[in-house]
Amino acid sequence: MLFALVVAAGRPSCFECSDIAGWPVVFLIYGERGPHRKAFSVICAIIHVVRKSFQYRLFPTKQQARVMQATLEECRWLYNHLLEQRKTAWDEREETLRLYDQQATFIALKAARPSLTTIYSQVLQDVAVRLDLAMKAFLRRVKAGDKPGYPRFRGFGRYDSFCYPQSGFSINAEHQRVRLSKIGSVKVVLHRPIHGKIKTCCVRRSSTGKWYVTFSCEDVPADIVPASTDVVGIDVGLTHFATLSTGEQIANPRFFRSDERALAKVQRRLSKESKGTPERAKRRKPVTRIHERIAFRRHDFTHQTARRLVNRFGVLAVEDLSISRMVHNHCLSKSIHDAAWGQFSEILSSKAESAGREYIKVNPAYTSQDCSGCGHRQAMPLSERTYRCLCCGLHLGRDLNAALNIRARGQPSPGFVPKSSRL
Repeated sequence: MLFALVVAAGRPSCFECSDIAGWPVVFLIYGERGPHRKAFSVICAIIHVVRKSFQYRLFPTKQQARVMQATLEECRWLYNHLLEQRKTAWDEREETLRLYDQQATFIALKAARPSLTTIYSQVLQDVAVRLDLAMKAFLRRVKAGDKPGYPRFRGFGRYDSFCYPQSGFSINAEHQRVRLSKIGSVKVVLHRPIHGKIKTCCVRRSSTGKWYVTFSCEDVPADIVPASTDVVGIDVGLTHFATLSTGEQIANPRFFRSDERALAKVQRRLSKESKGTPERAKRRKPVTRIHERIAFRRHDFTHQTARRLVNRFGVLAVEDLSISRMVHNHCLSKSIHDAAWGQFSEILSSKAESAGREYIKVNPAYTSQDCSGCGHRQAMPLSERTYRCLCCGLHLGRDLNAALNIRARGQPSPGFVPKSSRL
C-alpha cells in the first residue's frame, strides 16, 4: 500500500499517493506552525517490503470442511453481488463505485442475507478488496491499450480461497492447530517452522478438494548458506534440464511425458460421459489428481534443484528467455511447458535473494552460436548438438558452450564480494 504521511502544524495526516518506478514511497513533509508558513522540508524515503509465504496442509473435520465450503460460497455470492453493483451503476448512471462505498453496504447486506453473519467481517472486506484490484487491473489494461478482460462473475466452484488480512487467526504449534474465526480449531501439519512476523492468513481449497493455509510473513531472516564467490552459468534445455558451466548436467525428469499415457486413459473415460451429469463429475476427479501429481513432482524438483545451486554458488547467471514466444513452436511447446523453465527461474531468483546470492539475467542472443574460446560466431542448427569452432578448433557440447558464454556475460566486476559475505 502506498501512502504519503504529512506532518503540518503539528498534526499528521495520511493520504494515498502514487509510486515512483514501482517502489512504495513515503513523503514526510514538515512545516512551521501559524498562518504564515512558507517553507516545507520534504523527505522522500523508498521502502521495499519483502514478504515470504509459508504453506501448510489442513485436515479439517467433516463439519469444519462443510463450514469452510459454505464460507467460500458466501464469498462467491458477495463477489458476484458487488460486481453486479458496479456494472449496474456504470451502465445506468455512469457512476463508479469505490471500494469503501461498497464496504459501507455490508451492514445492510447482512440484515438482508443473515448467512453473511456467519463469516468473519474482515474476510468479507477482503472480497471487496479483491474485486477492487480486479477493476483497477481492468482499467489499467484499458488505458495501456491491451486486451481489457472485464472481471467475470464466478460460477459454482470457481471461488476457492478466503483470507484473514489482519486478525481472526492464531497458531498453536505445540498441538499442530490453527484457529480460524467462525470456523474453529483446525488440524494443520507444520512441517517447517514459521519465520518472521505473520501478516495475513489465506485458506485455499485445491482442485482435488484438499485444504491448505498460507501465512504471509514480514521480517523473515535471510537463509544461512556457506560463503561462496564461485560463478556459474546455467543453460536450460530439453535434452537435459540444465547444463552448468562446470560441465555438469542435470537430467530432465519429463514428469508430464511419464504420466501422459495414464492421463490419456482417464481423459478418454471422461469424454464418454455427458456434460453436467454426476458420472462426468466422478470421472473428472482422476484427471485432476494426475494433473496435481505432475505439478507436485515438478514443483518439488525445481525447488530442490534451485536449493542445491544456491547453496553451492555465489553468482548464478541464467538466460533471460522469452518463454511465451518460444512455446509458439508447436513441435516443442509441450516439452518446454513440461520442463518449467519459468518456474525454475522464479524459484531460483527467490532463493538467491533470500540467501544473499547474486542472480543475473543475461541476454540470450547467440549464446549457442558464439565460441566460448575465441568469440567466433557461426550458424548452429538446433539438430547440431556438438560445437566445432572453425576458427580455434574448440570442440565441446553445444549446451556446455552456451553455459560458458552465459557465465562470461554474467561475470561480476573485479573486487566483487557476495552479499552473504558482507558482514
